[in-house]
Order: sequence, then structure tokens, then C-alpha cells
Amino acid sequence: MVKLKINSTDTEVPEGLTIMEVARDAGFAVPSLCHNDGLPHYTSCMVCMVKDKRTNSFVPSCSVYVQEGMDLDVSSEEVISLRRKAVELLLSEHRAECEAPCRLVCPAGYNIPLFNRHLAAKDLDKAVKLTLSEIDPEGIACDNCPGYCENACRRKKIDIPVSIRNMKLFIYGTYISRDNNFNPPDFKPGDKKVRKNLKSSGKFNSLIGRMEPSEQAEWLKESNADTIRSREISVVKNAVSEAGSCMHCDCRAANDCRLRDLANEFSIKDPRGKLINSPIVKKINNKTGLVFENAKCIKCGLCVRLCEDTKEEPALCFINRGFISIISEPLTEEFDNILKTKSREVIDICPTGALSQFK
Repeated sequence: MVKLKINSTDTEVPEGLTIMEVARDAGFAVPSLCHNDGLPHYTSCMVCMVKDKRTNSFVPSCSVYVQEGMDLDVSSEEVISLRRKAVELLLSEHRAECEAPCRLVCPAGYNIPLFNRHLAAKDLDKAVKLTLSEIDPEGIACDNCPGYCENACRRKKIDIPVSIRNMKLFIYGTYISRDNNFNPPDFKPGDKKVRKNLKSSGKFNSLIGRMEPSEQAEWLKESNADTIRSREISVVKNAVSEAGSCMHCDCRAANDCRLRDLANEFSIKDPRGKLINSPIVKKINNKTGLVFENAKCIKCGLCVRLCEDTKEEPALCFINRGFISIISEPLTEEFDNILKTKSREVIDICPTGALSQFK
């Protein structure tokens, strides 16, 4: 057994445990972005730092084992400040946006990218149910809106903006207004709720920073670039086609991102200047639907370690050295050939939106 102090409280614990394990067992919340139980570990994110007052040094709690006589500070303002700085460093090269520009400027906060995905997939039930859940009892906000979403649409810089307002009005007028009795499966009256503008919600939103024209066009990989565009939406076919032209520049992990959660917890503002180590490139595995965006990657290595013992198929790995190291497919393989069976597992373990599923 090992005798030590945690936040000035004497305790005795078994040998061979990490500081993180002991602290969490004692009820202290110690955050981490690169640790996962059951996987081999190496220190990467530095978000789990604690202070050993005995030596007056800071150590990563995820990989340092408890020692006799340690006097650990796991939650003082000094420790929290160091963790905050670690998250700020990760965000300084995190070139991503949590929310799409169209949704950010929408006064009602409608989830426009998700709405477009449902329509593009010809899933009218989900498109209608989403719309119903977002509008207030007075109806849809698009009626008297000048179309802030379309003015912010990134597609506008390539050709013309997606006809978002007309699509929303078409779905509302055709399937939801008082003259219709359409209810999607499982919808119950009363599910409707007023949505607040995301800009005033206080939730952290990462920004991309300066972009090159070639980076702007990367989002076209998820759109039907050659689709026949229709600004006026009067039939379902036109709505589906126009929704397919959306570039989906939002983050699919916006509501399931540990990096964003920590930024919110520490009240961090997105750094103005971004370190451009990785260009905005969207790789899509056309066989599995796996999407990899390196500019969102924090190099935690969880996806690499998860697949280290995989011999049957190529997996993600580190390439290059030092500051310019990145996670990528092996140099001898194409992205379409990797992770044929483990795509879902690497998506689930990723602490950001760097890995996602193409839909």
C-alpha cells in the first residue's frame, strides 16, 4: 500500500495505480482528452495535470503512478489554470467550427445543416419532425426573415447560396401548416420549443481562422456539386436536390465533443490567431463512409492505439516528426483501404469531430 495526501487529506491506496485513477476514485474530477481505460497510454493532451506539492512540480496524472509520501493538489486554482492553458494550446491549432455559419446567424437557431441532411437523404419524416421540434406555436420564423442564413452560406463564395429559406418554408407550408394534418412517426403535440440564437447561448464555438481558396472548396466533397440548382422550391424533388448542394461545413460532433465541453467548463474564448499546421482537407472513405478532417485533430493518438493490434486491415497512424507530425493513413495505402471494420470504433473514441461518418 502507498500512503499519500490528496488535497491535504491522508489516504492509503494500492501500488501500481496512476494518480488519475486514485483521484477519480476519491471523487475528484480530473479531465483528459488522450486517456481511455483499456488502451496503452502515453501523455499527449496535458489536460489532466496535477501538482505534487512535495516536489513543487506538475505531472500528468494519467501516466504517473502514485508514490509514497506524495502530497497531491488536484483541484486548486493554480492547477485549473494550467489545465485551461493546455486546452487553449490545443484550440490554437484546432481549425474547425462547432456550428455552421448559417445556423449561427439564424435568429431562431434552427439546425439547418441537419435539416439539409434529412432532406438530401429523402427522409421527409425526419425533416418535418426536426422542423416541428424547433418552431414555436406561432409558426416558422422564416416567414418574415430576410434570409440571414443564405447570406452566411459558404456555398455563396463558390456559386450561389443554398436556398435554405425556401426549403424551410416549403416543408412548413406543405406538411406542417394548419391546412395540413401530417404528423411524422412518434411526434406528439407539445414537442415544439422555441430555440435561442446560438450566438447568445454562451456555448463555445471554435472558428477556423484564415482560409485559402483551395480549403474553401474542400466542403464540396460532401455536396452534390453538379446537382441542378433551384432557388424556387415548389416540389419535393427540387427540395431534395437543393439540400444535396449543402456543403455541410458544420461539425457532426458539436454536441458530443470533449474539447468543446472543456472549453465551456473553463470559460475559454477561441484564440484569434490559429497555428496552421494542417490545411483544411476532408478525406472520405467511399467504402465505409469514414470522414477524417485533420485540421480538427488534436493528435491524442487514441484512434492509432485502438488499432495497433489490427493486422487484417490498414489503420490510422502517425506520420512526419515533431511539431509537424499528423495522423494519417499509412504512406503506402489509400484512404479508401483503411479501417474497413473499425470505422465506427475510431469515431466513437475520437474526443473531437476529426473522425465522423458520411451520411
